[in-house]
Amino acid sequence: MERKILCGPGFCAVTEDGVLVEYIPEDPSDQCGDILLGKTDRLMPGMNCAFVDIGRKKSAFLPLDENSASFTGGRIRSGENMTVQIKKEEVGTKGAFLTRDITLPGTTVILMPMNRYIGVSSRITDESVRERLKKAGREIAADRFGLVMRKAAEDADPDVIRQETESLYETWRITEEKASQGGKPGRLLFSGGIADRLMEDYARDGVYTVQEKVENGACIARQLMQAKERTVRLPGGGNIVLDRCEAMTVIDINTASAADAGSKERTVLETNLEACSMIAQQVRLRNLSGIILIDFIDMDRETDRSLVMDKLTECFSMDRIKTVIHGWTSLGLIEMTRKRTRAEIYGNLLKACPACGGTGYVLREQKE
Repeated sequence: MERKILCGPGFCAVTEDGVLVEYIPEDPSDQCGDILLGKTDRLMPGMNCAFVDIGRKKSAFLPLDENSASFTGGRIRSGENMTVQIKKEEVGTKGAFLTRDITLPGTTVILMPMNRYIGVSSRITDESVRERLKKAGREIAADRFGLVMRKAAEDADPDVIRQETESLYETWRITEEKASQGGKPGRLLFSGGIADRLMEDYARDGVYTVQEKVENGACIARQLMQAKERTVRLPGGGNIVLDRCEAMTVIDINTASAADAGSKERTVLETNLEACSMIAQQVRLRNLSGIILIDFIDMDRETDRSLVMDKLTECFSMDRIKTVIHGWTSLGLIEMTRKRTRAEIYGNLLKACPACGGTGYVLREQKE
């Protein structure tokens, strides 16, 4: 597979074998991953959260309890300053989502200064390698911080891993010193631009090229416009239909004009398998997040259902955003979730229709 990171005026994009899978406009207000100095605005024990002033008009949301059992931070107090990191950018009426469990990502490791967990990427499956890296992580951390060994650490020189870790820890010490000086809520550490984040995330897969000059811009524009369509055609004649709701996204697969010289079962299977690739591309391109339900065309054979599940898992394995495929529901739908980090692409391409308000419907003309 040939992956390219394209850096154009005002945007970054990612293509895989010429297919557009990500398009991210430059947004100066996007601070996802940045480390900030925040000040507790309101404590809401009943909601188990606090609202934090981070120097914006809209207060950010911070859970009182972090997910990690090995988080070392203390209790949150009203009016106190704290070091936080933006985990999810604000969308619509919702403010940014914060965490005190800071992460500093590198090429081979992720350093967690407010944690003591030592782990290994789930992408490394060899148990002997996992044990070796976990042991190395414990020795490097020496109970000073937490550490996750990334996929790139599998074949990296131990000295390179140690040097990168110590460099990240020094960055944290400088940031912590800056935070201790107080001041107005705002940015303490910039996490890098869009291109930096893309290169960092895709470095785990090893191979990509960066292009400052975007070639075949018309092809990119055509694929980008496809991201605004409700119905997307499949090469074999079928289609997928994507409907966004407040709480989830629902994707329906149809055979439409698809036809196969063989049996109906074969036509259904081929259409569902084609749909897997298109669904993964459109979910990544549109940056859909939260709950996603996929209604594949009904299949009678369990072997066919297994093939579709395997294909869908394979297609989403290229996604740099955390995606979990939960499996088949009792109603025969595939249920999956995808982490939200930034706004969906719809907000950049579309605006709500003034006639229907975004519902897609207007009142019928009434006969007199």
